[in-house]
Amino acid sequence: MNAVEEFIKKESSAGIVLIFVTIIALLLKNTGLSEIYDAFLDTPVEIRFGALHIDKPLLLWINDGLMAVFFLLIGLEVKREIIEGHLSTPAQVVLPGFAAVGGMVVPAAVYLYFVGTDTAGTQGWAIPTATDIAFALGVLSLLGKRVPVSLKIFLMALAIIDDLGAIVIIALFYTAELSTLSIGVAMAALTGLVILNRLGVDRKAAYIILGVILWVSVLKSGVHATLAGVALAFTIPIKQRNIPAGYQERSMLKSMEHDLHYWVAFFILPLFAFVNAGVDFTSMSADQILTPVPIGIAAGLFIGKQLGVFGFSWLAIKLGLAKLPDNSSMTQLYGVAILTGIGFTMSLFVNSLAFTDPAQFMFADKLAILIGSFTSGILGYMVLRFAKHEHALKK
Repeated sequence: MNAVEEFIKKESSAGIVLIFVTIIALLLKNTGLSEIYDAFLDTPVEIRFGALHIDKPLLLWINDGLMAVFFLLIGLEVKREIIEGHLSTPAQVVLPGFAAVGGMVVPAAVYLYFVGTDTAGTQGWAIPTATDIAFALGVLSLLGKRVPVSLKIFLMALAIIDDLGAIVIIALFYTAELSTLSIGVAMAALTGLVILNRLGVDRKAAYIILGVILWVSVLKSGVHATLAGVALAFTIPIKQRNIPAGYQERSMLKSMEHDLHYWVAFFILPLFAFVNAGVDFTSMSADQILTPVPIGIAAGLFIGKQLGVFGFSWLAIKLGLAKLPDNSSMTQLYGVAILTGIGFTMSLFVNSLAFTDPAQFMFADKLAILIGSFTSGILGYMVLRFAKHEHALKK
């Protein structure tokens, strides 16, 4: 099994797990067990080391701590794909690159169209720009050989660029008041990581120790802590230097990526979905669901994503800048474009940054993410299920 097939298999399985934990979270939140569910989220977790003190409820430890590991994995994937993978040449980047840009710009525009000038609501413009690769590949796995591998690779590359865009958005638009001291410590830790890389150090422990220091300082700085995971990933060496005679070359980056995949796919993301997908239907009215923010989120995911991804892909192909993925048709490409509207975990994450008060919209914002994501998944599946296997268009 090659790296691409292994990646798809893991992500596809993870998408199915996410469905189950989401259903469990919704059942707990809307039954007599809701108090137990809420108490679990609010469980206080405290770490104290001298003057260093971190005291957060379990929900925030998951969102700020475990999700940093998720972003570490994203960073490792992005670096590998850029250096030697499906984003290593301009020709490979053009189509997913165009699609990813369209998949961020158009959903944001659709969201802002519905929200208008509502100052509080405009903070959520990035919520429908994200794609949950695990869920999307999970849907594709249900279709088996009806979907060519080239389209799965296209979706993977698109999602990786999409994630890179999300990292930039978080860094630029979702940071709090900055602490100069903490940023200084973070920069020192990052400098140390770069030095380790340049010296060819291949001990994971050295990178992990400095990585923890980086995470704590970023957490205290006002910049979102998950960005520490990305910064750490970019310093992990992909090739081993100074290989002793008789030893086989190994890649620390690929080794870490392989080891983290199972933990992220089957523990971190399901746990994140479990603590963030609990929507209280009992206290929600139709009037709350039909307000601009929920409508903007659902429309951005379901309408904006498919229009942006397919529209920009179609434009790139018609202009001769890219070609249709091998053995696929425009109808199949459109089906995959619809699947990118499955924002789910990534949209929930951005939602937690945009609206820090979980009850600000009485959970209608989270419900809108679920509606937009599941509707995109169902329609995308139907389009791909009944799409004819047309011959790929020629440039």
